[in-house]
Amino acid sequence: MTRLTGRALRVTVLIGENDTWHHRPLYTEIVHRAHAAGLAGASVFRGIEGFGASSLIHTSRLLSLSEDLPVAVVIVDAEQRVRAFLPQLDELVTEGLVVLDDCEVIRYVGRGHDQGDNQGDNQGEPDAKGKKSS
Repeated sequence: MTRLTGRALRVTVLIGENDTWHHRPLYTEIVHRAHAAGLAGASVFRGIEGFGASSLIHTSRLLSLSEDLPVAVVIVDAEQRVRAFLPQLDELVTEGLVVLDDCEVIRYVGRGHDQGDNQGDNQGEPDAKGKKSS
């Protein structure tokens, strides 16, 4: 498991939901390549409305003609690992926006992993899913 705390770099890729790479959703290709590159994690968020360089507004409103909603792919990892991944994004993203931000990782823990010193600190308190610890 990748350990990640402290200073990191966040890359946000803003593309359209209908953008593809070899007949596959572009966001899926980005996530799978990030996984194959061993990056700490990637998430895809679907927007409800937005516009970009084309100035065409994309919206989920019922009467809209556009179904190509905005999508954000967010990846966070150590700066050198993210920067090493940028050439792949350069290849994949022909239309869209790629943004880098410095960030600080406070907590990065996967499901089912020992949480070390914090274990037992919240006895009887509900966890993220609302379950109480014993």
